[in-house]
Amino acid sequence: MAPAATASPFERIAQMGHENVVYCHDPETGLRAIIAIHNTVLGPSLGGLRFWHYAHEAEALEDVLRLSRGMTFKSSLAGIHLGGGKAVILGDASQLKTEALLRRFGKFVDNLGGKYYTAEDVNISVRDIETIRQETRYVAGLPEELGGSGDPSPVTAYGVYLGIRACLKYQTGSESPAGKRVVVQGVGKVGSYLVEHLVKDGAQVFVHDIHPEAVAAVVNAHGVTPIAEADVVAFDCDVYAPCALGGGLSPHTIPKLKCGIVCGGANNQLLEEQRDGEALKARGILYGPDFLVNAGGVINVYTELEGYNQKRALRKAEQIYDTCLKVLHEATDTDTTTHAAALQLALRRIDSIAGIQKFL
Repeated sequence: MAPAATASPFERIAQMGHENVVYCHDPETGLRAIIAIHNTVLGPSLGGLRFWHYAHEAEALEDVLRLSRGMTFKSSLAGIHLGGGKAVILGDASQLKTEALLRRFGKFVDNLGGKYYTAEDVNISVRDIETIRQETRYVAGLPEELGGSGDPSPVTAYGVYLGIRACLKYQTGSESPAGKRVVVQGVGKVGSYLVEHLVKDGAQVFVHDIHPEAVAAVVNAHGVTPIAEADVVAFDCDVYAPCALGGGLSPHTIPKLKCGIVCGGANNQLLEEQRDGEALKARGILYGPDFLVNAGGVINVYTELEGYNQKRALRKAEQIYDTCLKVLHEATDTDTTTHAAALQLALRRIDSIAGIQKFL
């Protein structure tokens, strides 16, 4: 297969195994968007809407393909009845985001007839989802006053926290982060909640974010230590928790890592899954697969579709701990990467359900 950098859009879609990719264009509002539906064997696809200023259209396509594929495996490992989807709107949200543009996007979602549910992601707020809801009922992550689940970040962060505890348990025999040095890269919604959990457990937490005000907020709230951007990857720590954008684990960064565990909330942390997963394994760094440990958000939203109850969402998210330990043991038993082991576990569930559907 041609590499992502040289493959045509159709080749890349085929490589990633998507069912449907929709390009959305509306000149009147300036809307340019891509909706990617990866797999609907387990149920309708669900994934957030990201509003981002991509350097090239090819970069936007690659992002939405990788993110939607990750949602398939995330939902499968979480044991919920959803498939994987994602959407991106191309452009500067601060300049282009309007009610008309969001509602026009909602019409495109509605045209898919329930194969894709959209939700909040980067530069999309709960209020924006309310606006999109004016044109389609296929939305999730609504405010609690509208019967929704509200901000999924607390449950996402809780899952990542449990993933860190599982990795510590596997590597050291003790799941407690007390006294451990943890670097949290990105202290937005998920990262800041993760910091709160870690500080309560007695961890020594170090933080960085491209937004100084976000760093100042968690430093003031929790007394953690800020570090410079240049120091983040090579910081001497027990756990490195990437909670910003993806693609941060690469041949450029992995050799610099001075940690025993990588486990964070960012999506698609491995720039190239097989290569970079093997590089972490070769260095003896335990990797908590991102699409496993950050599944709390989709779990939270899924419970909304059934009638939201936060206690039920948190109880479901607690399964991340056991699933993470299962994946780590399987990776060792099969001498493979933790990412590959998680992927195989997710695929087994999808294949088993697909097999049942053949006989219906």
